[in-house]
Amino acid sequence: MLSSVLRRSAPLAAFSRSVTTGQSVAARHKGPAKMVTKISDLTSAEVAMVLQLAHKMKANPKDYFDALNNESLLMLFEKPSLRTRVSLEVGMTDMGGHAISYMIGDSPLGKKETYGDTGACLSRYVAAITARVTSREQINGLIANAHVPVVNALDDWAHPMQMLADLQTIEEKCGSLKGIRMAYLGDIRNNVTYDLMRSGALMGFTVAVAGPKGPDFELEDGVMQECEALAAANGGKVEVCSTAAEAVAGADVVYTDSWQSYGIKQTEERIATLMPFQVTEAVMAQAKPSAIFMNCLPAMRGEEQTAEVIDGAQSVVFDQAENRLHAQKALLYLLITRQI
Repeated sequence: MLSSVLRRSAPLAAFSRSVTTGQSVAARHKGPAKMVTKISDLTSAEVAMVLQLAHKMKANPKDYFDALNNESLLMLFEKPSLRTRVSLEVGMTDMGGHAISYMIGDSPLGKKETYGDTGACLSRYVAAITARVTSREQINGLIANAHVPVVNALDDWAHPMQMLADLQTIEEKCGSLKGIRMAYLGDIRNNVTYDLMRSGALMGFTVAVAGPKGPDFELEDGVMQECEALAAANGGKVEVCSTAAEAVAGADVVYTDSWQSYGIKQTEERIATLMPFQVTEAVMAQAKPSAIFMNCLPAMRGEEQTAEVIDGAQSVVFDQAENRLHAQKALLYLLITRQI
């Protein structure tokens, strides 16, 4: 009966052929899907392309109201989210698309089926996937069999969407990325630190990091080697400093992140160990007078920075948070349309 119906209806026949041959959503867009597990999965030219479009989208959002018309994004969340979830949902809506939020707690990723099966299945439904998860192994499992772009929305190794928003903010405030100095203070054994280091190495600026000594705080093996290779190819530089003063001296950007990373128990001992790397007004005074203060949020006043710093004139944390929206819109558009 189906064959006789197909013969009578050419449009239906064309539709049916795409379904019966297992054509996925990805087939609407020609070319391989790019996976973004860390900022350095993009080239410096691709990052520049994303940033250029992000600035345009921020200035003239109505020009892109149907840029991703009828496209869907699946957002996987294992970790709590405010900025990531809201900015992605609003961003897809702004461009005429749709975002679906799926909490992994409803069906634990990698428990009832493999990560690879999940990625392959979702590729048949949606135009792109973002995943905010615990580990890099989960991200790597998802991308193994996915046929649509997968973007790491945070794991224990990287945070590329945050990096793009940060770079957009620095361009807005400093005019250019080339040749600037960023100081990162605090817990340097985390995803944000690693991707900031990669960002500087990739985009031609210096990132100087400083934090406590010891196995719970120092960089993981392989991070410096990766960044040194990126820096050699792109003109950036990464430094590991012993003190906050050494890192901050002459800095254009002073950056910190929460000391309460997911999965790490906050104790009085841990806070005391990190306190020499708290960003205070005295620390900011050692940077350039024009320096900006950044924190990817959430923030705890009195821990990684004082209230006077985060609420002061040099703070750009809410501009930084807003740019999650614009940078992610640009990234998703370029990924889904296979322009990168």
